[in-house]
Amino acid sequence: MKKKICLFLSVIFAAASMSGCGKSAEHYDAGKISSAFVDSNNGFAFDVFRELNSGAGEGNIFISPLSISTALSMVYEGAGGETREAMARALNYEEIEPAVLNDGYKNLLLHLNSQDSKVKLGIKNSIWIRQGEAIKEDFINTNEDVFDAYISEIDFSQSDAADRINKWISEATEGKIEKMVASPIDPMVVMYLINAIYFKGEWTTRFEEKNTFEAKFNSADGSQGDIMMMSMQSDMKYALEEGYRAIKLPYGSKNIAMYCILPEGGATVDEIIGNMDSKKWDEIKGRTAMTEAVNIQIPRFKIDYGIKELNESLTAIGMGICFTEEADLTGIRDNILISSVLHKAVIEVNEKGTEAAAVTVVEIKETAYSEQPEFIADRPFVFIIEDSETGSILFMGKYSKV
Repeated sequence: MKKKICLFLSVIFAAASMSGCGKSAEHYDAGKISSAFVDSNNGFAFDVFRELNSGAGEGNIFISPLSISTALSMVYEGAGGETREAMARALNYEEIEPAVLNDGYKNLLLHLNSQDSKVKLGIKNSIWIRQGEAIKEDFINTNEDVFDAYISEIDFSQSDAADRINKWISEATEGKIEKMVASPIDPMVVMYLINAIYFKGEWTTRFEEKNTFEAKFNSADGSQGDIMMMSMQSDMKYALEEGYRAIKLPYGSKNIAMYCILPEGGATVDEIIGNMDSKKWDEIKGRTAMTEAVNIQIPRFKIDYGIKELNESLTAIGMGICFTEEADLTGIRDNILISSVLHKAVIEVNEKGTEAAAVTVVEIKETAYSEQPEFIADRPFVFIIEDSETGSILFMGKYSKV
């Protein structure tokens, strides 16, 4: 039977660890991380992932939806008119007041930065401005306050300008992603808004390397490939329902976890992705219950989801005006538009745990331009990493063939 392995990693994580800003000493107000804010971000996560999946064929996918939404939300602070309305629809912000949205981001970043001492989790934001640009002060101040954004004004015509930006990206992702901005920088570019996320967590219950064995993956095209299958038997939160089975694998102190969703009964992973929204996601999580001695097998794998331009996917969910000369970003400065939204994410899952990183770059240019319970992932499955306290999704991916 034709099968494929899909890894659906949704990671919404954040931390206010921007060097020099000192926010790590602040305390977050959990009450200001509203469920509506979390639901909006998770809804955007599933929307953009569905769009990417629809054009991915049998290829793997891996993204950080929070990285994308955070970078776009920095731009949103300067959007007006129809452009702001379009961004609000795409980002699911229509029902959220600006003050609630800003408090949500500010407190979520602080919360996730201090989430779990046993997990390394960090998010950094930056804005790189072409030297001499008169960017509106309110826009800069809001991004510094809400997103803890590092602001730098540099001469984009200098030969090392792209290198300086890429160095910041590399440092923010612990060297996992080293280059996003090409040199020389187009003279029409006014600014770059960048989000970078890094995550490294060890399983609460680790897989023993001695139990890892060679196995076959059954890909969607009917082919088979050799993989190394990690294996353990442990008490875990587990669910077996019509159309899927699911398992929750916690990291560190169990505040962050990976959920794996494996299609059942003839369902496909693409059907699961196509039907996934915040409501369905909550249902799946709610179905899991602590179960004794689950036989767990998941692949040891790496995904390097190379730099993808998200313009087409974001246009499909309603943001098309942002990429045209009709864009209203006058809260930043006059006569500019979003020229491209670039995203790259990488992940490695092994016996010890998971290491992942993602970067989103928004480029702004001037206009004119019953048996023993078991979970054996030898066929399509989905997995989601979540901050269990707020319910925020962390990373999102699809692994479709060996």
